Amino acid sequence: MDRSIVLFFSVLDPRRRSRLLPSGRVVCVCWVWTCHRLALFFGSKSRFLSAFISVSFMNNQKQQKPTLTGQRFKTRKRDEKERFDPSQFQESIVQGLNQTGTDLEAVAKFLDASGAKLDYRRYAETLFDILVAGGMLAPGGTLSDDLTRTEYCLFTASEDLETMQAYAQVFNKLIRRYKYLEKGFEEEIKKLLLFLKGFTESERNKLAMLTGILLANGNISASILSSLFNENLVKEGVSAAFAVKLFKSWINEKDINSVAASLRKVGMDNRLMELFPANKRSCEHFSKYFTDAGLKELSDFARNQQSIGARKELQKELQEQMSRGETLKDIIAYVREEMKKTSISEQTMIGIVWTSVMSSVEWNKKEELVTEQAIKLLKQYSPLLKAFTSQGLSELTLLLKIQEYCYDNIHFMKAFQKIVVLLYKADVLSEEVILKWYTEGHVAKGKSVFLEQMKKFVEWLKNAEEGVLNIGVLKFSKRKAIFCQKFYHPHHHHHKNHLTPPVAVIYNLILTVR
Repeated sequence: MDRSIVLFFSVLDPRRRSRLLPSGRVVCVCWVWTCHRLALFFGSKSRFLSAFISVSFMNNQKQQKPTLTGQRFKTRKRDEKERFDPSQFQESIVQGLNQTGTDLEAVAKFLDASGAKLDYRRYAETLFDILVAGGMLAPGGTLSDDLTRTEYCLFTASEDLETMQAYAQVFNKLIRRYKYLEKGFEEEIKKLLLFLKGFTESERNKLAMLTGILLANGNISASILSSLFNENLVKEGVSAAFAVKLFKSWINEKDINSVAASLRKVGMDNRLMELFPANKRSCEHFSKYFTDAGLKELSDFARNQQSIGARKELQKELQEQMSRGETLKDIIAYVREEMKKTSISEQTMIGIVWTSVMSSVEWNKKEELVTEQAIKLLKQYSPLLKAFTSQGLSELTLLLKIQEYCYDNIHFMKAFQKIVVLLYKADVLSEEVILKWYTEGHVAKGKSVFLEQMKKFVEWLKNAEEGVLNIGVLKFSKRKAIFCQKFYHPHHHHHKNHLTPPVAVIYNLILTVR
């Protein structure tokens, strides 16, 4: 039989392969060669047979059986992750601290040098636990029993401000040397504050003094104080007692202005009341507690913050009343009642009223139209402004508020003079206050622009005043003319026809010149 036919049948029927081919002989023929030979044998059917034989040959090949010997991939050394094992790190730090002892300068040098050998980034929490408590802290603030400790740490140091300042320098140098520790250090302080109940009173005092110094020097953010608002700490009075020591050391390093600025920066300035349980969160209790502890400046700060909060609420209510269209009589009555409740001075109140009035409308974006809109609005609310400018200082406060508003809102820059003249005519601002503002009472904001705007009006006020003085009248103003009316006819002072002849002449002269 032709060898190609033998191969053909052996491919089609593998079971006959042993009979057609010599026993034990291995025949390995390329399938392309086989197809070629069969094509010659079968002639016209070559294409079909070639394709058939090719597919059959390929499908009948023995597939390799899977093996259990997997392929080993070589891992780069940099990708290999070390097992988290703080015990060896702790032993190295503890050994170094035991050698340096109480010499904090030596401690700082040791920590600086060890950063090149030890993984501070990975074991930051362990590092700070050792420096503060002498060993790793378990949840709740207790020391872990199974690891080594050191007796040279913050909690075993002397409880005095000088020692705490020295420890603050150690932390400061460490963090300045290894900047990546900043975030970890803040997280550590937050954690320690939550563990306060697990520490002794002396340990809490040392931690409070250290935290106050670090806050004063800007090493940590005041946002860490949020841990003191923990319900369990507040309930047992731990938070308030800790805050006393903390703020004392903070103010000792800087002053109350530093405290106020840092608290405002992180939105903590209005949350100090949360140091006390809900039933004791009053300004009176807060003030008494911290004043008795020797922190009157903090009490005053909290009282001022509460006053600011009350002013914001008052301003919001005023704007709502205006938007509802409440009568001026009702608004004035409400404001006077609030002044009595909150002990807000008239100077403070006129500022609130001015801001409320100017915030009650949506202003036009075009400069030429916004002045007209402002004049119309202020005409409407001039009685409200007048009700709270009974004192010269209140008038000057209002005038300064107008100056600042026109400077801060660029579309009002050219409207300043017209607003002042309107309020002068409405008897809200007096010529004495306007002259005082012009000569010495103004602020720097927009000074040159506004003084130039007011120049002609101020000259008119001076000349008009001198003219009236020449004919013996006290002041050349509508206010003084009304005063004369009241003086001569206390029951009929609303019409100039009721004036006595001399006063009527002066009154007519005033109105003519004005």
